[in-house]
Amino acid sequence: MASLKDLKVRISSVKSTQKITRAMKMVAAAKLRRAQERAIAARPYASRMEAVLANLGARVQAGPGTSPLLAGTGRDQVHLLVVLTAERGLCGGFNTNVVRAARRRLIELEGMGKTVKLLLVGKKGRAQFLRTNKDSIVASVDLSAVKVIGFAEAHDLATDLIARYARGEFDVATLFYSEFQSPLVQTPTGRQLIPTAIPDSPEANTSAGAVVEYEPGEEAILNELLPRNIAVQIFSAMLESNAGFYGAQMTAMDNATRNAGDMINRLTLTYNRTRQAAITKELIEIISGAEAL
Repeated sequence: MASLKDLKVRISSVKSTQKITRAMKMVAAAKLRRAQERAIAARPYASRMEAVLANLGARVQAGPGTSPLLAGTGRDQVHLLVVLTAERGLCGGFNTNVVRAARRRLIELEGMGKTVKLLLVGKKGRAQFLRTNKDSIVASVDLSAVKVIGFAEAHDLATDLIARYARGEFDVATLFYSEFQSPLVQTPTGRQLIPTAIPDSPEANTSAGAVVEYEPGEEAILNELLPRNIAVQIFSAMLESNAGFYGAQMTAMDNATRNAGDMINRLTLTYNRTRQAAITKELIEIISGAEAL
């Protein structure tokens, strides 16, 4: 059985940990509000961009002048998985869930005889894949020095992806990230970036009969919008992932604070019982000694 001194030291240590987790929870809650506002504000622009591409894509016939970002290479042998995770931990299973979703897709593709490459954004995802799929990693992006995620980071990543695609390094690129639902729910999501997956947009269907003239032309507009759309979708995913990280961290630190409180209560109860037993033992020894005299 632990001594009174050991129990007292352990109680003090758990109380110090509880103070840290409570402070981290408050910091995460403060940052979550800002991150959530940015993620929600970016959704209408990203969805509207997809709607415009769906409208234009429905009017363009695949041909020699069609952008390869829309038409594709005609193959799907080499797949590039872009896995977006956080730069820090202490957020429960947030990073692991995204990595697990990407790994499931990797195993599925390899089972079909495809070649799979990994481009990792975030330290935590890179650390996990280095243990299991080191040979598949072609590049990694470190955003730990970036205090506030901006469009510049997404644009740089999109430019790198388009350049790799132009060099023929892959046929299909899919982005895996965590979509923010609430502080308690973050959903791992896979989104095809290249070639651009044209959604079946209701707006495109309803406007099919409208007389719309595009200047300078549908293909020229698509050639301009498709690279921008990739950057916009990556930026939206970064904002979603950032909000999800703070939500997961706030929840994890709240659970840790409550668990620390429960442990303090149990240790305090054990300390009091041990102290009471020691006092009772001393009283018995004193009384036994007095009676012996």
